[in-house]
Amino acid sequence: MDLVISDKKLLRAVEDDALAGRYGTAMAKKIALRLAALRAAESLGDFWPPKSGPERCHELLGARAGTFSVDLKQPYRLLFRPVGETPPADRSDEQKRWLAITAIELLAIEDTHE
Repeated sequence: MDLVISDKKLLRAVEDDALAGRYGTAMAKKIALRLAALRAAESLGDFWPPKSGPERCHELLGARAGTFSVDLKQPYRLLFRPVGETPPADRSDEQKRWLAITAIELLAIEDTHE
């Protein structure tokens, strides 16, 4: 899957292998694992069904609707959104929608429960 990182601080941390300095060793390992899994995936459909596997990938609700989350080191999550996707009016087949998502934009690493 294609990954885009618009946040300059996050991009620098990922490109310069500075994750450990910014997030700590344990968190850096989790971030690297999740990024590798996302890059290796053909589409977001590889993480179907939602909230399964070690990643627990799922779409957020409410004000963050359209943003997806994967688990890192508790309570932190890696947040991203599909690139170029227009949400379908009929969302009866979410698995098909996830299969169609082949590019994502990484948004942030944060605690979504605050």
